[in-house]
Amino acid sequence: MLKLLNVSKRRNRFLLDDISVELQGGYIMGLIGENGAGKTTLLELIAGLLSADKGRILVEGLSLAEEEAAVKQEIGGVFHGDMFDIHDTLLRNVRRYGRFYQNYEEGIWQKYAALFGLDGKKRYGRLSKGEKLKFALAFALSHQPKLLLLDEPAANFDKDFRQIFGKVLREYVAGGENTVILSTHLTSDLDMLADYLLFIKGGRQLLYGDIESIREGFRMAAGEEYKLKLMKDRIIHMESGAFGARALVRNTGRPFDAALKVWEPSMEELMYFMEKGEG
Repeated sequence: MLKLLNVSKRRNRFLLDDISVELQGGYIMGLIGENGAGKTTLLELIAGLLSADKGRILVEGLSLAEEEAAVKQEIGGVFHGDMFDIHDTLLRNVRRYGRFYQNYEEGIWQKYAALFGLDGKKRYGRLSKGEKLKFALAFALSHQPKLLLLDEPAANFDKDFRQIFGKVLREYVAGGENTVILSTHLTSDLDMLADYLLFIKGGRQLLYGDIESIREGFRMAAGEEYKLKLMKDRIIHMESGAFGARALVRNTGRPFDAALKVWEPSMEELMYFMEKGEG
C-alpha cells in the first residue's frame, strides 16, 4: 500500500536520511521520535507537501513524484497550523475544498462532525486547537483516502475524545484496505492502536517493524550493575541508582543471569531507553 524507498530530505542543517518502509493496508503505524527527529518532515514528504531529494514514495503502486495528482487523491492529512479559511464556516470550508477530491461525500463529513461535536455554522477561526484538529480529521475522512497521515493530533484531545478517536481509526482500517500513519508522543496511543512502529532519531531510521516483533527483540533487565555490565555487548542503555541498575538489552536468545529481573519492555520503556542509548 505504502512504500518508502531510501527517502532522504535536507532542510537547512537537518537531514532526514534513507528512510525505507513497506506497509500494507489494514494497519496503523506509529511514528515516534523526539521533537526534531524528522517525523513531520517525513509526513509532509508522503503528503506531497515537500519533495524528496532522493528515494521514491509509492502509494497504491503509484509514484508520488510521477503521478502526484492521482496519489494525492488517496491521501488525507491532519497537520498542525491553519489549513483552512479562518473566516469561513466549517461547512463552507468543506464544500470549497471537498470539490478537489473525487471521492468526497458531504454526508460522511456530516457524520463525523456530529460524532466529534462540531457545528458546521461555526467559523473555522473561532475553533480551539483541538477542535481544528477534529475538523481536519473529519474532512480528511470525508474524501475517503486510502492513506491517513496524522501529525500528533491526540495530545490536543481530552481523554473521552481519545477513546472516540481510537474507535474511528480502528474502524477506518478494519476493511484491510486503508492505512494510518500516526505520529505521537503518547505511549497509550501506541499500546491501544499501533500494529507497526517506525522509530526515527536525528533523521535516521532506528527501528521499523511490527510491534510484537520489536518488543520480542528487546528485554528490560534490572539488578546489580556489575551483572548487567557483563552483557555490555547487548546493552542499548543502562541507568544506575542507589538500589541497583536497569537496562534495555537486545534479546539474542542467550540466557540471562538468574539473579537479574527480566521482563518485556513496555512501549514507554522502549522509547525512553532507545532515545537515550542508540547513537
